[in-house]
Amino acid sequence: MAYKINDECISCGACQAECPVEAISEGSNKYVIDPGKCIDCGSCADVCPVDAPKPE
Repeated sequence: MAYKINDECISCGACQAECPVEAISEGSNKYVIDPGKCIDCGSCADVCPVDAPKPE
């Protein structure tokens, strides 16, 4: 099950830098996670200041 970034995202980039498989990229309004690359490790959620990444 992949993680998904909700609308609470403040586009700080902390999650992108932490992702070990480079599944996170900057979208138009928030960062997005490629579900095909996400390994469900939770590293993004651990560093997010607003708790935006959530398991789907």
